[in-house]
Amino acid sequence: MMHKRFIIDSLNFVRNSEVHHGKILPAELERLGEYLSDRSGEIIYSISGIFDEKDRPTLKIMITGMISLCCQRCLGKLEHILNIEASLLLARNQDEFSYYDEDISVDAILASPDMDTLTLIEDEIILSLPISPRHEEDQCSFSKNTVNTSEITKVVKKYPFVTLKSLKNKHTKV
Repeated sequence: MMHKRFIIDSLNFVRNSEVHHGKILPAELERLGEYLSDRSGEIIYSISGIFDEKDRPTLKIMITGMISLCCQRCLGKLEHILNIEASLLLARNQDEFSYYDEDISVDAILASPDMDTLTLIEDEIILSLPISPRHEEDQCSFSKNTVNTSEITKVVKKYPFVTLKSLKNKHTKV
């Protein structure tokens, strides 16, 4: 079942102090799927339209839940807890966006009359993911010298050119 998209007019959402919350499954977020070991888990989110302390329109996003990543050490399933809080300033135009973009302490996006909140949530989750997710040393099957061959097969199928490169290197060193 695909979650119904929730489209907002971002500036009106803030002006009216609206709040939207819900639950989605990781399988519903297509781009996030590229990072997952499987589609299990649940994501709970809340988006609030507020004015920050400087009276600037802001979307406050809170995301919690659990997703399954692939450990980069053993290629096994790694449960990853989401606990994200983000505040995104809404720039009314490109000039304002450029101004905010120069300040590294500020996260800003362009305001839109048809903003897809699920895309926003997916973006925040992807930005929060570790660069190289790994189990703790004592929990990783790689450190126990056991390798899950079905996981390796999946990786080889997903990245076949890595295997070809290793074969090429093997035969050119004659």
